[in-house]
Amino acid sequence: MVPPAILFSLVAIDIDAYKIPENLNQIYHDRRTGCKNVVASGLNNGTSASKPTQYCGDIAGALFISSAGGYGNMDVDCDGVSPTSGGCRNDPSKQSQTAFHDQFRQYDIGDLSAFVHPYVVFGNTNFDPQQYGMQPLSVMAVVCGGQLHYGIWGDTNGGSKTGEASLAMARLCFGSSMDANNGHNEADVLYIGFTGANAVPGRSAAWTTTTPEDFEQSIKPLGDLFVAGLKP
Repeated sequence: MVPPAILFSLVAIDIDAYKIPENLNQIYHDRRTGCKNVVASGLNNGTSASKPTQYCGDIAGALFISSAGGYGNMDVDCDGVSPTSGGCRNDPSKQSQTAFHDQFRQYDIGDLSAFVHPYVVFGNTNFDPQQYGMQPLSVMAVVCGGQLHYGIWGDTNGGSKTGEASLAMARLCFGSSMDANNGHNEADVLYIGFTGANAVPGRSAAWTTTTPEDFEQSIKPLGDLFVAGLKP
């Protein structure tokens, strides 16, 4: 039987996506056992078998989501200027604006599009990551399906629910079958948000692109820089 850590690395190589560097691979396996520095608790991952979920500050310069024996799941978020068709059809929770909609005029767009921008829903009614140094629209690393992807912190959740990302991010992670009615239920997605103003890509991000791949590629250099600085 192949040890889990080795299997995880093999999967990362086989999938056509960004390879997980060794320091992040080690973090992924080491932090599955739980959260030592809890910064917010009393949360859940919103599945039928919902697990107690926390925001953690175990990693210097970063925050991440942890649940019992794992991390987060990935429900599909369609908030923003996204159409109510295709992968976002029949989404009863869709909002016409994201949490940081007032910041997008400077980037020549009205708001995020769930079809184009791979964004992560991070933070809740009673937990604001800005209190721990994260900045809106900062780059985030997402370990999903044995691969590494980059997105931005683009929205927040009401109540206690965690584990949600845009349709663009869900499809980068798990393929075209993802939609508003079909997310990823396993709590094996590691969402890492980085602290500090330098984590915000600003105008270097391809905000006006029409493809998730182009947007992700535009923020990859910044994401790589922050991931390289993570200490296992």
